[in-house]
Amino acid sequence: MKIGVLKETKEYERRVALTPDVVKQLLKKENTVLIEKGAGESSYFSDQDYVDAGASVVSTDEVYAVDILLKVNAFTPAEIQKMTPGSACISYLYAYNQPEIVDALISKKITSFSMDAVPRISRAQKMDALSSQANLAGYKSVILASNHLGKIFPLMMTASGTITPARVLIFGAGVAGLQAIATAKRLGAIVEVSDVRPETKEQVESLGGRFLTVEGAETVKVEGGYASEVSAEFLQKQKQLIQDKIKEADIVITTALVVGKKSPILVTEEMVKSMKMGSVILDMAVETGGNCEISEINKTVVKHGVTIIGESNLPSLLPTNASQLYATNISTLLLHLCPAGFLKLDHEEEITKGVLITHEGELVHAFTKTILSK
Repeated sequence: MKIGVLKETKEYERRVALTPDVVKQLLKKENTVLIEKGAGESSYFSDQDYVDAGASVVSTDEVYAVDILLKVNAFTPAEIQKMTPGSACISYLYAYNQPEIVDALISKKITSFSMDAVPRISRAQKMDALSSQANLAGYKSVILASNHLGKIFPLMMTASGTITPARVLIFGAGVAGLQAIATAKRLGAIVEVSDVRPETKEQVESLGGRFLTVEGAETVKVEGGYASEVSAEFLQKQKQLIQDKIKEADIVITTALVVGKKSPILVTEEMVKSMKMGSVILDMAVETGGNCEISEINKTVVKHGVTIIGESNLPSLLPTNASQLYATNISTLLLHLCPAGFLKLDHEEEITKGVLITHEGELVHAFTKTILSK
């Protein structure tokens, strides 16, 4: 099988779809790998590193002459037009938000698979790019916020006096939130966590965080790991608890996302005004609308004496590790889809069914169909 890797063109993106070590693994399966010139440079992998691994480093146009193309970010309509009809591609697609990309894939009869659609099941864990990248984002969020905070994290007792520990408030105990808890605790902060899913309490406490319990949390309905029904009364109680806690926080990290929808507002401008001078908010959901009412995408701003960080691509700030993990994710999925050296689709198999977006000129992904038909 001929596999091609394109250089990422999206702004603020420094990752690459395959790393030299993963290229070696794919070559052992008798595949051929073509890498666009300079594709790995932003992740600190040189063209020579790929050549040494056994790949061919070629021009942009040559990369398109393959059976299957790989990227991190979604292929643009212009890139899709250059693809060979009937070929395949794998990347993040978020197809339910990008109908123009879906239309381009359909018109070119490209078989497309989306990394953001990998099912959250145990046997797909090695393919789960959302989790691998969120893990790094959670770590980086704490480091980045700490750089903007005018104080240290740990308790420090000195001859000149005692420095009290920083207080970190984290919204959401998913993969990113849990890694942020672990990182902030290692640095010595007091960490408090809010999540509408009561079953996350044990995970939070196992990492040393304090779970903020809202009365009535046991009535929240959870499906597939996400809260599906939350009463207005519960939301009001949660808001009151947050308003009280946010005044004490030195750092606030928000991680709440809703698939297919705008991110919920968790931190209003009034809450920001109530925070201490010099405190920091890092909004991890800024690319999908933001959890903070006044965060700005890809900008760090100071409003009402509070630094608000709106970095849209945290994993890309750790491009070497992020690329290593993503390359493992995408290559594992690729080998699952091509067990005999060519694309073999089992439309009833759970992973294949979950990630397949377009095939033979049709949109076949059920969730994407539902969202785009609204």
